[in-house]
Amino acid sequence: MKCFYYFKDRTRTREQRSAPELKEGNKYDVSTAERVTRSSCSATSPRSIPELYEEKAHNLRVFSFSELRQATNDFNRLLKIGEGGFGSVYKGSIKPVDGKGEPIVVAIKKLNRDGFQGHKQWVAEVQFLGVVEHPNLVKLIGYCAVDGERGIQRLLVYEFMPNKSLEDHLFNRAHPTLPWQTRLQIVLEAAQGLTYLHEELEVQVIYRDFKSSNVLLDKDFKPKLSDFGLAREGPTAGNTHVSTAVVGTFGYAAPDYIQTGHLTSKSDVWSFGVVLYEILTGRRSVERNRPRSEQKLLDWVKQFPADSKKFVMIMDPRLENQYSLNAARRLAKLADTCLLKSAKDRPKMSQVVESLKQIIQVSDEGSPSDTSFECVENETVDSDKEPSQTGASESAKRRMAHLVKLSEHVGGISRRGFMIMQRAKVT
Repeated sequence: MKCFYYFKDRTRTREQRSAPELKEGNKYDVSTAERVTRSSCSATSPRSIPELYEEKAHNLRVFSFSELRQATNDFNRLLKIGEGGFGSVYKGSIKPVDGKGEPIVVAIKKLNRDGFQGHKQWVAEVQFLGVVEHPNLVKLIGYCAVDGERGIQRLLVYEFMPNKSLEDHLFNRAHPTLPWQTRLQIVLEAAQGLTYLHEELEVQVIYRDFKSSNVLLDKDFKPKLSDFGLAREGPTAGNTHVSTAVVGTFGYAAPDYIQTGHLTSKSDVWSFGVVLYEILTGRRSVERNRPRSEQKLLDWVKQFPADSKKFVMIMDPRLENQYSLNAARRLAKLADTCLLKSAKDRPKMSQVVESLKQIIQVSDEGSPSDTSFECVENETVDSDKEPSQTGASESAKRRMAHLVKLSEHVGGISRRGFMIMQRAKVT
């Protein structure tokens, strides 16, 4: 899904800057005038992202356009691995810094030459990824910026993520089903990445575009957040929020942010809650091809509360009941707290991380009470032993009781049919 823009950004200008002037580019991206008062959201920081970037800019490689054109075989369509609002992404290979050794496989994002907003996001991405460093954030290797007679060229070079995105594995049937434990580990590490941005840097960073397509997976399915073009500095000490034009992806943006333009770290927490429900259900946040009552994921799941007997109806059928029901209920409750209407009532991402660790522990340990009723029908009897009349009768009663229980959950089969079966003699 592409990004949307609710309001026009009045700070825009037609002037465009190239890479050597990244500090200048920040005046379009993080404006002190946009900050509003009263908050304890982040620690006092005398330095901004551009100032922090100056310290680490030397870690990024500056590529020539010809190098990247050669790395992608002249941006061959067969090497295209993705496309978004920013531009196209190609798989390529570059030489090591010292020119020795095997080529390095990378992902190269090429900006569409269609205006100022793309350049603004390109600058933001270079700045933020030039500063941050965490196992669950994608690594920016370098960039290319050329202003020539043929127009501007803006490219970014990242580490290559061979397993594509969380979105691909949840919704694309061409991929094998993502196992339950793998899903939990992915959301835990993604939450750790957000915690780092919100709480562990000198300046708070609000990601502003958390969604399943921006959670990339490496060869071991370790998640890394990508695409920092919409990231913003959080409010400084004494401020409650940052006022900004509303951008993001439909279905993931927090309603309070959409309505007011007031951006906080809790906007990211809301988006995280949406992705938790995508993990549980295997459904996208918005699916227009479904019946009207099911098109918006958050509206649909409200019909199946975490503590209700019908909660299992929302679980991703591709999991084939291979999950902990107890852990799934807890995950849904955690999602609900992330999706609270009042932003201040939502948890911090560090609290979400702790909750996820507990959920994973519950899922790993399991318990008799954790067994989903769907599994009971697979109960087997040792055919080598001839059960007694009493034993057979008890077994029949258990099976009939289970069928009645199923009738409370399974759609399309009438309760009357189950009652008839219950009255029937089982020999």
